[in-house]
Amino acid sequence: MTSLFDLIASSSHAVVFTGAGISTLSGIRDFRGKNGIYNDLDADKIFSLDYFLTDPSFYYKHAAHFIYNLDDKQPNIVHNQIFRLEKAGLFKRVITQNIDLLHQKTGSRNVLELHGSPQTHTCLDCGMKYAFADIVPIAGKGKVPKCEKCGGVVKPDIVFFGEQLDQATIDAALFEAGRADLIVVLGSSLVVQPAASVPLETLRRGGKLAIVNDGPTPLDDRAAFRLSDLKSTFVALRDQMP
Repeated sequence: MTSLFDLIASSSHAVVFTGAGISTLSGIRDFRGKNGIYNDLDADKIFSLDYFLTDPSFYYKHAAHFIYNLDDKQPNIVHNQIFRLEKAGLFKRVITQNIDLLHQKTGSRNVLELHGSPQTHTCLDCGMKYAFADIVPIAGKGKVPKCEKCGGVVKPDIVFFGEQLDQATIDAALFEAGRADLIVVLGSSLVVQPAASVPLETLRRGGKLAIVNDGPTPLDDRAAFRLSDLKSTFVALRDQMP
């Protein structure tokens, strides 16, 4: 059987598409996995724009322990090998659904964050911007940060349910996927739209799809390569890399 590394190395334009499943090895819970957030929290409510506008304290109370402790989390073997592949020119772009900033911690620079990022926060009233580091001391305690200029509620620049994805970002992701002769999906259930449609652009243009994910995805039957265990797959990939 062809290995994942062989598949990537034989491609001329490979891109990687990552979901929350790759960060479970860093101690960050995913959403729909066997130990995911949906098992005991109403993530739809936590990340609902309508609910945030009504009661922002609900988001900050629940996000304190999985968003505002990200400084304590470190990249794992998957993030690190993605960076090595990017640095070697074998991955042309990292497209991620994640909001945990771990790709950037490895040194990856070609990252498209489809669902936004907590790296910046914005006052909903006056538009003043705040860095993640400015917000952590407040939000990390489950409190609602308020704008020091106007007193308005400050919201993370994460795309909440009810918000549109940034059009330039999704256009760039579709462009990269359309150029790719291989897209490697890692740790994503491929059910959250419109992000989950990105790998379809590669298939539509005649490229190949590889999937490594613990649970099933809607595109499993169209994958040229399919495995379930991220850690063992990337240990093998690491050992193959020169």
